[in-house]
This record gives sequence, structure tokens and C-alpha cells, in this order.
Amino acid sequence: MAENQLKSLETKIDELIGLCGDLNRENQLLKAASASWHQERQDLIEKNEMARAKVEAMISRLRSME
Repeated sequence: MAENQLKSLETKIDELIGLCGDLNRENQLLKAASASWHQERQDLIEKNEMARAKVEAMISRLRSME
């Protein structure tokens, strides 16, 4: 009986090790995706600020023409 319990425990430990490996890989992928989204967000913020500055400059030029 103890031999069966030991084999069952060993099987469960092996499954847990495999699951930990899977979770670590998934975590790394999620971290990479998060970093990518963060960079894309920063790029969009910068583009938005540049567009805002250009529009404000155009408005200033139009006002100075009046």
C-alpha cells in the first residue's frame, strides 16, 4: 500500500512540476505582451501630444492672421 501511495505522490509532484513550468512560460508571455502594450500606449501618447501641439500652432497662426 505504501508503495502505491508513494507512486501516486510522485505522479502528482511530476504533474505539479509540469504545471509550474507551463505557468512560468505563460507568465513570461503575459509580461512580454504587457510590455508591448505599455510601449504602444507610450507611442500613442507621444503622437497625440505632437498632434495637439501642431493643432495649437495652427490655431495660433490663424488667430495671428485676423
